[in-house]
Amino acid sequence: MSRKNRYDPKRRDLLKLAGTAGLALTAGCISTTDGGDGNDSNDSGGADTATETEGGAGGDTATAASTGEGSGGDAGNATGEDTEAAGETDGSSGNESDGGAGGSGPYTIGMVDSQTGSLSAFGQRNERGKDLALAAVNEVGIGGRDLEIIVEDSQSEAQSGVSAAQKLVNQNGVPFVIGAVGSGVSLAIYESVIQGTDVVQLSQNSTSPDLSEFSGLLRMSPTGRVQSSALADIIAEDGYDSVAITWINNDYGQGITDAFTSAWEGDVAYNQSHDQGQSSYSSVVSGMADAGADAWLFITYQPEFTSMAQEAYSSGYEAQFYGADSVKGSDVIGNTPEGSLAGMKIVAPSAAVDQENYQAFAEDFESEYDASPTAWSAYAYDCVITAALSIATAEEFTGAALSETVRDVTRPEGEEALTFEAAMNALGEDGSASDIDYQGVSGPIDFDENGDPVGFLQIFTVENHEYVATGTIEG
Repeated sequence: MSRKNRYDPKRRDLLKLAGTAGLALTAGCISTTDGGDGNDSNDSGGADTATETEGGAGGDTATAASTGEGSGGDAGNATGEDTEAAGETDGSSGNESDGGAGGSGPYTIGMVDSQTGSLSAFGQRNERGKDLALAAVNEVGIGGRDLEIIVEDSQSEAQSGVSAAQKLVNQNGVPFVIGAVGSGVSLAIYESVIQGTDVVQLSQNSTSPDLSEFSGLLRMSPTGRVQSSALADIIAEDGYDSVAITWINNDYGQGITDAFTSAWEGDVAYNQSHDQGQSSYSSVVSGMADAGADAWLFITYQPEFTSMAQEAYSSGYEAQFYGADSVKGSDVIGNTPEGSLAGMKIVAPSAAVDQENYQAFAEDFESEYDASPTAWSAYAYDCVITAALSIATAEEFTGAALSETVRDVTRPEGEEALTFEAAMNALGEDGSASDIDYQGVSGPIDFDENGDPVGFLQIFTVENHEYVATGTIEG
Protein backbone atom coordinates (compact mmCIF):
# COMPACT_ATOMS: atom_id res chain seq x y z
CA MET A 1 0.00 0.00 0.00
CA SER A 2 1.48 3.36 -0.92
CA ARG A 3 2.26 5.93 1.73
CA LYS A 4 -0.34 8.19 0.22
CA ASN A 5 -3.06 5.57 0.61
CA ARG A 6 -2.11 4.80 4.17
CA TYR A 7 -2.96 8.30 5.21
CA ASP A 8 -5.96 9.13 3.08
CA PRO A 9 -9.21 10.20 4.82
CA LYS A 10 -10.96 6.98 3.91
CA ARG A 11 -8.41 4.96 5.85
CA ARG A 12 -8.59 7.22 8.85
CA ASP A 13 -12.37 6.93 8.92
CA LEU A 14 -12.11 3.16 8.72
CA LEU A 15 -9.64 3.11 11.58
CA LYS A 16 -11.98 5.16 13.72
CA LEU A 17 -14.85 2.84 12.83
CA ALA A 18 -12.74 -0.20 13.72
CA GLY A 19 -11.94 1.30 17.09
CA THR A 20 -15.58 2.17 17.66
CA ALA A 21 -16.65 -1.34 16.69
CA GLY A 22 -14.13 -2.76 19.13
CA LEU A 23 -15.58 -0.66 21.93
CA ALA A 24 -19.11 -1.66 21.05
CA LEU A 25 -18.24 -5.31 20.91
CA THR A 26 -16.51 -5.24 24.26
CA ALA A 27 -19.12 -3.21 26.08
CA GLY A 28 -19.51 -4.47 29.59
CA CYS A 29 -15.84 -5.37 29.89
CA ILE A 30 -13.71 -3.16 32.10
CA SER A 31 -11.18 -1.31 30.01
CA THR A 32 -7.65 -0.91 31.28
CA THR A 33 -4.81 1.42 30.46
CA ASP A 34 -1.20 0.60 29.94
CA GLY A 35 -0.03 1.67 33.35
CA GLY A 36 3.55 1.05 32.35
CA ASP A 37 4.64 4.62 32.73
CA GLY A 38 1.46 6.33 33.73
CA ASN A 39 0.67 7.29 30.16
CA ASP A 40 -2.04 5.16 28.64
CA SER A 41 -1.33 6.58 25.21
CA ASN A 42 2.20 5.20 25.29
CA ASP A 43 2.27 1.70 23.94
CA SER A 44 5.87 1.11 24.84
CA GLY A 45 5.78 1.31 28.60
CA GLY A 46 6.11 -1.62 30.92
CA ALA A 47 7.42 -5.08 30.81
CA ASP A 48 6.58 -6.14 27.38
CA THR A 49 7.74 -2.87 26.10
CA ALA A 50 9.17 -2.67 22.65
CA THR A 51 9.78 0.41 20.64
CA GLU A 52 10.45 0.60 16.92
CA THR A 53 14.16 0.53 17.59
CA GLU A 54 13.90 -2.18 20.22
CA GLY A 55 11.82 -4.28 17.92
CA GLY A 56 9.57 -5.87 20.40
CA ALA A 57 9.91 -6.79 23.91
CA GLY A 58 8.33 -9.66 24.73
CA GLY A 59 7.66 -13.11 24.73
CA ASP A 60 5.40 -14.81 26.96
CA THR A 61 5.10 -13.03 30.14
CA ALA A 62 2.62 -11.58 32.46
CA THR A 63 2.71 -8.39 34.38
CA ALA A 64 0.59 -6.99 37.10
CA ALA A 65 -2.26 -4.89 35.83
CA SER A 66 -0.60 -1.78 37.15
CA THR A 67 2.74 -2.57 35.56
CA GLY A 68 3.38 -1.73 31.98
CA GLU A 69 3.59 -4.21 29.23
CA GLY A 70 5.21 -7.14 30.78
CA SER A 71 7.69 -7.80 28.13
CA GLY A 72 7.29 -11.36 28.43
CA GLY A 73 7.77 -14.33 26.41
CA ASP A 74 4.29 -15.45 26.13
CA ALA A 75 2.78 -12.57 27.70
CA GLY A 76 2.36 -14.93 30.43
CA ASN A 77 0.34 -17.63 32.02
CA ALA A 78 -1.75 -15.64 34.40
CA THR A 79 -2.75 -18.49 36.65
CA GLY A 80 -0.80 -21.51 35.53
CA GLU A 81 -3.98 -23.52 35.53
CA ASP A 82 -5.25 -25.57 32.64
CA THR A 83 -8.78 -25.24 33.89
CA GLU A 84 -11.55 -27.46 32.68
CA ALA A 85 -14.40 -25.73 30.98
CA ALA A 86 -17.61 -25.25 32.86
CA GLY A 87 -19.83 -26.97 30.35
CA GLU A 88 -19.24 -28.58 27.01
CA THR A 89 -18.76 -27.14 23.58
CA ASP A 90 -21.01 -28.06 20.74
CA GLY A 91 -18.28 -28.27 18.14
CA SER A 92 -19.65 -25.41 16.05
CA SER A 93 -17.38 -24.80 13.11
CA GLY A 94 -18.78 -21.78 11.37
CA ASN A 95 -20.96 -18.76 11.57
CA GLU A 96 -23.40 -19.63 8.82
CA SER A 97 -25.98 -16.98 9.70
CA ASP A 98 -23.98 -13.88 8.83
CA GLY A 99 -20.69 -15.20 7.58
CA GLY A 100 -21.55 -18.21 5.45
CA ALA A 101 -20.92 -18.64 1.78
CA GLY A 102 -23.22 -16.50 -0.26
CA GLY A 103 -23.97 -14.12 2.60
CA SER A 104 -23.71 -10.37 2.38
CA GLY A 105 -22.99 -9.36 5.96
CA PRO A 106 -19.55 -9.24 7.56
CA TYR A 107 -17.48 -12.31 8.22
CA THR A 108 -17.43 -12.63 12.01
CA ILE A 109 -14.58 -14.17 14.00
CA GLY A 110 -13.70 -14.01 17.69
CA MET A 111 -10.83 -12.89 19.88
CA VAL A 112 -10.10 -13.75 23.51
CA ASP A 113 -7.93 -11.00 24.95
CA SER A 114 -6.68 -9.90 28.36
CA GLN A 115 -8.71 -6.74 28.76
CA THR A 116 -8.43 -6.95 32.55
CA GLY A 117 -6.22 -8.79 34.99
CA SER A 118 -2.47 -9.25 35.24
CA LEU A 119 -1.94 -9.26 31.47
CA SER A 120 -4.15 -6.31 30.61
CA ALA A 121 -1.21 -4.27 29.31
CA PHE A 122 -0.76 -6.92 26.62
CA GLY A 123 -4.47 -6.76 25.96
CA GLN A 124 -4.28 -3.07 25.17
CA ARG A 125 -1.46 -3.66 22.72
CA ASN A 126 -3.40 -6.45 21.10
CA GLU A 127 -6.45 -4.21 20.72
CA ARG A 128 -4.39 -1.56 18.97
CA GLY A 129 -2.76 -4.03 16.60
CA LYS A 130 -6.13 -5.64 15.94
CA ASP A 131 -7.80 -2.33 15.11
CA LEU A 132 -5.07 -1.32 12.65
CA ALA A 133 -5.32 -4.69 10.90
CA LEU A 134 -9.11 -4.54 10.81
CA ALA A 135 -8.91 -1.13 9.14
CA ALA A 136 -6.46 -2.47 6.54
CA VAL A 137 -8.69 -5.47 5.79
CA ASN A 138 -11.94 -3.54 5.55
CA GLU A 139 -10.41 -0.87 3.36
CA VAL A 140 -9.88 -3.59 0.75
CA GLY A 141 -12.66 -5.99 1.71
CA ILE A 142 -12.94 -9.77 1.44
CA GLY A 143 -14.89 -10.36 -1.73
CA GLY A 144 -16.87 -7.20 -1.08
CA ARG A 145 -17.54 -8.04 2.57
CA ASP A 146 -16.10 -6.68 5.81
CA LEU A 147 -14.45 -8.52 8.66
CA GLU A 148 -15.86 -8.19 12.17
CA ILE A 149 -14.18 -9.33 15.39
CA ILE A 150 -16.08 -10.01 18.60
CA VAL A 151 -13.70 -9.52 21.53
CA GLU A 152 -14.22 -11.27 24.86
CA ASP A 153 -12.20 -10.72 28.06
CA SER A 154 -10.22 -13.62 29.52
CA GLN A 155 -9.52 -11.55 32.65
CA SER A 156 -6.00 -13.02 32.26
CA GLU A 157 -7.21 -16.28 33.82
CA ALA A 158 -7.74 -19.75 32.40
CA GLN A 159 -11.31 -20.33 33.58
CA SER A 160 -12.49 -16.93 32.39
CA GLY A 161 -10.71 -17.49 29.09
CA VAL A 162 -12.51 -20.79 28.62
CA SER A 163 -15.86 -19.11 29.35
CA ALA A 164 -15.05 -16.36 26.84
CA ALA A 165 -14.14 -18.91 24.17
CA GLN A 166 -17.28 -20.95 24.87
CA LYS A 167 -19.41 -17.87 24.26
CA LEU A 168 -17.66 -17.12 20.99
CA VAL A 169 -17.89 -20.68 19.68
CA ASN A 170 -21.23 -21.84 21.10
CA GLN A 171 -23.29 -18.65 21.11
CA ASN A 172 -21.69 -16.51 18.40
CA GLY A 173 -20.79 -19.51 16.24
CA VAL A 174 -17.41 -18.17 15.14
CA PRO A 175 -15.22 -20.61 13.17
CA PHE A 176 -11.97 -18.80 14.01
CA VAL A 177 -10.76 -17.67 17.45
CA ILE A 178 -7.72 -15.46 18.03
CA GLY A 179 -6.50 -16.09 21.56
CA ALA A 180 -5.18 -15.98 24.08
CA VAL A 181 -2.40 -13.98 25.71
CA GLY A 182 -1.21 -16.26 28.53
CA SER A 183 0.04 -19.73 27.63
CA GLY A 184 -2.04 -21.42 30.32
CA VAL A 185 -5.13 -19.60 29.08
CA SER A 186 -4.49 -20.61 25.47
CA LEU A 187 -3.98 -24.24 26.45
CA ALA A 188 -7.10 -24.29 28.59
CA ILE A 189 -9.15 -22.86 25.72
CA TYR A 190 -7.76 -25.39 23.29
CA GLU A 191 -8.25 -28.43 25.50
CA SER A 192 -11.69 -27.41 26.80
CA VAL A 193 -13.28 -25.65 23.82
CA ILE A 194 -11.38 -26.10 20.55
CA GLN A 195 -9.94 -29.62 20.55
CA GLY A 196 -12.25 -32.06 18.79
CA THR A 197 -14.01 -29.33 16.80
CA ASP A 198 -13.23 -27.72 13.45
CA VAL A 199 -12.74 -24.25 14.98
CA VAL A 200 -9.34 -22.67 14.27
CA GLN A 201 -7.40 -21.21 17.22
CA LEU A 202 -4.50 -18.81 16.69
CA SER A 203 -2.85 -17.38 19.82
CA GLN A 204 -1.52 -13.86 19.55
CA ASN A 205 1.02 -13.89 22.40
CA SER A 206 1.58 -17.32 24.00
CA THR A 207 5.17 -18.60 23.93
CA SER A 208 5.34 -21.58 26.30
CA PRO A 209 7.13 -24.52 24.65
CA ASP A 210 4.21 -26.70 25.78
CA LEU A 211 2.00 -25.30 23.02
CA SER A 212 4.17 -27.07 20.43
CA GLU A 213 2.71 -30.37 21.61
CA PHE A 214 -0.69 -29.39 20.17
CA SER A 215 -0.40 -29.08 16.41
CA GLY A 216 -3.95 -27.76 16.14
CA LEU A 217 -3.12 -24.79 18.38
CA LEU A 218 -1.40 -22.17 16.22
CA ARG A 219 0.44 -19.16 17.58
CA MET A 220 1.89 -16.00 16.10
CA SER A 221 4.60 -15.35 18.72
CA PRO A 222 7.64 -17.64 18.64
CA THR A 223 8.07 -20.55 21.01
CA GLY A 224 10.00 -19.88 24.19
CA ARG A 225 12.22 -22.84 23.34
CA VAL A 226 14.20 -20.59 21.00
CA GLN A 227 14.46 -17.95 23.72
CA SER A 228 15.64 -20.54 26.26
CA SER A 229 18.34 -21.86 23.93
CA ALA A 230 19.52 -18.32 23.25
CA LEU A 231 19.79 -17.60 26.98
CA ALA A 232 21.79 -20.78 27.51
CA ASP A 233 24.20 -19.81 24.73
CA ILE A 234 24.60 -16.23 25.99
CA ILE A 235 25.32 -17.25 29.58
CA ALA A 236 27.90 -19.80 28.43
CA GLU A 237 29.50 -17.30 26.04
CA ASP A 238 29.80 -14.85 28.94
CA GLY A 239 32.02 -17.40 30.68
CA TYR A 240 29.69 -18.86 33.30
CA ASP A 241 29.38 -22.59 33.92
CA SER A 242 26.94 -22.49 36.85
CA VAL A 243 23.56 -20.79 37.06
CA ALA A 244 20.86 -20.18 39.67
CA ILE A 245 17.30 -20.15 38.28
CA THR A 246 14.03 -19.00 39.78
CA TRP A 247 10.77 -19.28 37.85
CA ILE A 248 7.13 -18.33 38.21
CA ASN A 249 5.07 -21.35 39.24
CA ASN A 250 2.88 -21.82 36.17
CA ASP A 251 2.96 -23.29 32.66
CA TYR A 252 5.00 -20.42 31.29
CA GLY A 253 7.67 -20.54 33.98
CA GLN A 254 7.89 -24.32 33.95
CA GLY A 255 8.02 -24.53 30.15
CA ILE A 256 10.73 -21.91 29.68
CA THR A 257 12.79 -23.35 32.54
CA ASP A 258 12.59 -26.92 31.26
CA ALA A 259 13.65 -25.77 27.80
CA PHE A 260 16.56 -23.82 29.31
CA THR A 261 17.86 -26.70 31.41
CA SER A 262 17.65 -28.97 28.38
CA ALA A 263 19.82 -26.56 26.39
CA TRP A 264 22.19 -25.64 29.23
CA GLU A 265 25.34 -27.76 29.45
CA GLY A 266 26.64 -26.33 32.69
CA ASP A 267 25.71 -26.80 36.34
CA VAL A 268 22.32 -25.73 37.72
CA ALA A 269 23.14 -24.73 41.30
CA TYR A 270 19.60 -23.57 42.17
CA ASN A 271 16.32 -24.33 40.43
CA GLN A 272 13.26 -23.28 42.41
CA SER A 273 9.83 -21.96 41.54
CA HIS A 274 8.04 -19.10 43.30
CA ASP A 275 4.43 -18.06 43.51
CA GLN A 276 3.01 -14.95 41.91
CA GLY A 277 2.07 -11.91 44.01
CA GLN A 278 4.06 -12.55 47.18
CA SER A 279 4.85 -9.59 49.43
CA SER A 280 8.51 -10.61 49.67
CA TYR A 281 10.93 -12.85 47.81
CA SER A 282 13.82 -12.59 50.25
CA SER A 283 13.96 -16.37 50.69
CA VAL A 284 14.30 -16.82 46.92
CA VAL A 285 17.06 -14.25 46.68
CA SER A 286 18.99 -15.64 49.66
CA GLY A 287 18.63 -19.15 48.25
CA MET A 288 20.12 -18.06 44.94
CA ALA A 289 22.97 -16.32 46.76
CA ASP A 290 23.69 -19.36 48.94
CA ALA A 291 23.85 -21.58 45.85
CA GLY A 292 27.13 -19.93 44.88
CA ALA A 293 26.39 -19.40 41.19
CA ASP A 294 27.58 -16.12 39.69
CA ALA A 295 24.89 -16.11 36.99
CA TRP A 296 21.24 -15.68 38.06
CA LEU A 297 18.40 -16.33 35.63
CA PHE A 298 14.93 -14.91 36.30
CA ILE A 299 11.93 -16.41 34.50
CA THR A 300 9.11 -14.50 36.10
CA TYR A 301 6.96 -11.39 35.73
CA GLN A 302 7.78 -7.75 36.26
CA PRO A 303 6.33 -7.21 39.75
CA GLU A 304 7.99 -10.34 41.12
CA PHE A 305 11.34 -9.58 39.52
CA THR A 306 11.22 -5.97 40.73
CA SER A 307 10.89 -7.19 44.33
CA MET A 308 13.72 -9.68 43.85
CA ALA A 309 16.03 -7.07 42.34
CA GLN A 310 15.29 -4.62 45.15
CA GLU A 311 15.94 -7.26 47.83
CA ALA A 312 19.13 -8.50 46.17
CA TYR A 313 20.45 -4.95 45.97
CA SER A 314 19.55 -4.04 49.55
CA SER A 315 21.18 -7.25 50.82
CA GLY A 316 24.40 -6.54 48.94
CA TYR A 317 24.27 -9.65 46.77
CA GLU A 318 26.25 -9.44 43.55
CA ALA A 319 25.61 -11.60 40.51
CA GLN A 320 25.26 -11.32 36.75
CA PHE A 321 21.53 -11.13 36.01
CA TYR A 322 19.80 -12.68 33.00
CA GLY A 323 16.13 -12.79 32.19
CA ALA A 324 13.35 -13.93 29.96
CA ASP A 325 11.48 -11.10 28.26
CA SER A 326 8.81 -11.21 30.95
CA VAL A 327 11.05 -9.31 33.35
CA LYS A 328 11.68 -6.38 31.00
CA GLY A 329 9.74 -3.16 31.37
CA SER A 330 9.76 0.51 32.23
CA ASP A 331 8.20 -0.19 35.63
CA VAL A 332 11.13 -2.44 36.48
CA ILE A 333 13.58 0.31 35.59
CA GLY A 334 11.52 2.91 37.42
CA ASN A 335 11.16 0.89 40.62
CA THR A 336 14.67 -0.48 41.08
CA PRO A 337 17.74 1.43 42.34
CA GLU A 338 20.07 2.74 39.69
CA GLY A 339 22.92 0.31 39.30
CA SER A 340 20.96 -2.66 40.65
CA LEU A 341 20.47 -4.12 37.16
CA ALA A 342 23.76 -3.06 35.60
CA GLY A 343 24.78 -5.39 32.79
CA MET A 344 21.63 -7.53 32.97
CA LYS A 345 20.89 -9.31 29.68
CA ILE A 346 17.40 -10.17 28.47
CA VAL A 347 16.25 -12.11 25.42
CA ALA A 348 12.88 -11.03 24.03
CA PRO A 349 10.76 -11.80 20.96
CA SER A 350 10.98 -9.12 18.32
CA ALA A 351 9.08 -8.03 15.26
CA ALA A 352 10.89 -7.85 11.92
CA VAL A 353 11.85 -4.21 12.43
CA ASP A 354 13.97 -3.98 9.27
CA GLN A 355 11.13 -5.05 6.97
CA GLU A 356 9.33 -2.43 4.88
CA ASN A 357 5.90 -3.56 6.04
CA TYR A 358 6.85 -3.38 9.73
CA GLN A 359 8.14 0.15 9.25
CA ALA A 360 4.89 1.15 7.55
CA PHE A 361 2.97 -0.52 10.39
CA ALA A 362 5.04 1.35 12.98
CA GLU A 363 4.45 4.62 11.16
CA ASP A 364 0.69 4.06 11.12
CA PHE A 365 0.74 2.96 14.75
CA GLU A 366 2.66 6.02 15.89
CA SER A 367 0.39 8.30 13.87
CA GLU A 368 -2.72 6.81 15.45
CA TYR A 369 -1.56 6.25 19.05
CA ASP A 370 1.38 8.64 19.48
CA ALA A 371 3.48 5.69 20.64
CA SER A 372 5.79 3.08 19.18
CA PRO A 373 4.38 -0.43 18.74
CA THR A 374 5.60 -3.51 20.54
CA ALA A 375 6.12 -6.97 19.14
CA TRP A 376 2.85 -7.91 20.83
CA SER A 377 0.88 -5.39 18.79
CA ALA A 378 2.56 -6.74 15.66
CA TYR A 379 1.58 -10.31 16.54
CA ALA A 380 -2.07 -9.32 17.03
CA TYR A 381 -2.00 -7.43 13.71
CA ASP A 382 -0.70 -10.49 11.90
CA CYS A 383 -3.31 -12.75 13.52
CA VAL A 384 -6.07 -10.62 12.00
CA ILE A 385 -4.46 -10.44 8.55
CA THR A 386 -3.83 -14.20 8.55
CA ALA A 387 -7.43 -14.87 9.55
CA ALA A 388 -8.71 -12.56 6.78
CA LEU A 389 -6.55 -14.24 4.14
CA SER A 390 -7.71 -17.65 5.36
CA ILE A 391 -11.30 -16.53 4.84
CA ALA A 392 -10.52 -15.08 1.43
CA THR A 393 -9.04 -18.36 0.21
CA ALA A 394 -11.35 -20.88 1.91
CA GLU A 395 -14.10 -22.64 -0.04
CA GLU A 396 -16.63 -21.69 2.62
CA PHE A 397 -16.74 -19.84 5.91
CA THR A 398 -16.45 -22.82 8.25
CA GLY A 399 -13.77 -23.98 10.64
CA ALA A 400 -13.09 -27.05 8.53
CA ALA A 401 -12.47 -24.94 5.42
CA LEU A 402 -10.40 -22.32 7.28
CA SER A 403 -8.20 -24.98 8.83
CA GLU A 404 -7.27 -26.00 5.28
CA THR A 405 -6.03 -22.51 4.37
CA VAL A 406 -4.69 -20.86 7.54
CA ARG A 407 -1.22 -22.40 7.27
CA ASP A 408 -0.87 -22.14 3.50
CA VAL A 409 -1.43 -18.37 3.24
CA THR A 410 1.88 -17.76 5.06
CA ARG A 411 4.05 -20.42 3.45
CA PRO A 412 7.00 -19.65 1.15
CA GLU A 413 5.68 -21.54 -1.88
CA GLY A 414 3.41 -18.65 -2.83
CA GLU A 415 4.04 -15.11 -4.05
CA GLU A 416 5.41 -12.90 -1.27
CA ALA A 417 2.95 -10.27 -0.09
CA LEU A 418 3.83 -7.67 2.53
CA THR A 419 0.29 -6.35 3.04
CA PHE A 420 -3.26 -7.62 2.95
CA GLU A 421 -3.93 -5.53 -0.15
CA ALA A 422 -0.93 -7.01 -1.96
CA ALA A 423 -2.02 -10.52 -1.02
CA MET A 424 -5.55 -9.93 -2.30
CA ASN A 425 -4.17 -8.51 -5.56
CA ALA A 426 -2.00 -11.61 -5.96
CA LEU A 427 -5.00 -13.86 -5.39
CA GLY A 428 -7.06 -12.16 -8.05
CA GLU A 429 -10.47 -13.69 -8.77
CA ASP A 430 -9.62 -17.36 -8.45
CA GLY A 431 -6.37 -17.67 -6.48
CA SER A 432 -5.83 -20.26 -3.76
CA ALA A 433 -4.08 -20.17 -0.39
CA SER A 434 -0.92 -21.72 -1.80
CA ASP A 435 -0.62 -18.85 -4.30
CA ILE A 436 0.38 -16.33 -1.60
CA ASP A 437 3.01 -16.07 1.10
CA TYR A 438 1.97 -13.35 3.53
CA GLN A 439 5.07 -11.89 5.14
CA GLY A 440 3.84 -10.51 8.46
CA VAL A 441 4.91 -7.30 10.13
CA SER A 442 6.23 -9.61 12.87
CA GLY A 443 8.23 -11.70 10.41
CA PRO A 444 7.76 -14.43 7.80
CA ILE A 445 5.36 -16.52 10.00
CA ASP A 446 5.52 -19.78 7.95
CA PHE A 447 3.77 -22.04 10.49
CA ASP A 448 5.51 -25.39 10.96
CA GLU A 449 3.92 -28.76 11.69
CA ASN A 450 3.58 -27.79 15.36
CA GLY A 451 1.77 -24.55 14.59
CA ASP A 452 4.84 -22.47 15.52
CA PRO A 453 6.06 -19.52 13.42
CA VAL A 454 9.53 -18.48 12.38
CA GLY A 455 10.52 -15.99 15.06
CA PHE A 456 12.93 -13.16 15.68
CA LEU A 457 14.57 -12.45 19.05
CA GLN A 458 16.37 -9.40 20.33
CA ILE A 459 19.01 -9.15 23.06
CA PHE A 460 18.77 -6.23 25.48
CA THR A 461 21.42 -5.14 27.98
CA VAL A 462 20.83 -2.76 30.87
CA GLU A 463 23.25 0.15 30.47
CA ASN A 464 23.01 3.31 32.57
CA HIS A 465 19.73 1.91 33.92
CA GLU A 466 18.17 1.73 30.47
CA TYR A 467 17.49 -1.13 28.06
CA VAL A 468 19.80 -1.07 25.06
CA ALA A 469 19.37 -3.40 22.08
CA THR A 470 22.66 -5.25 21.67
CA GLY A 471 21.93 -8.08 19.25
CA THR A 472 19.36 -10.02 17.22
CA ILE A 473 18.69 -13.72 16.70
CA GLU A 474 16.54 -15.41 14.05
CA GLY A 475 14.73 -18.48 15.31
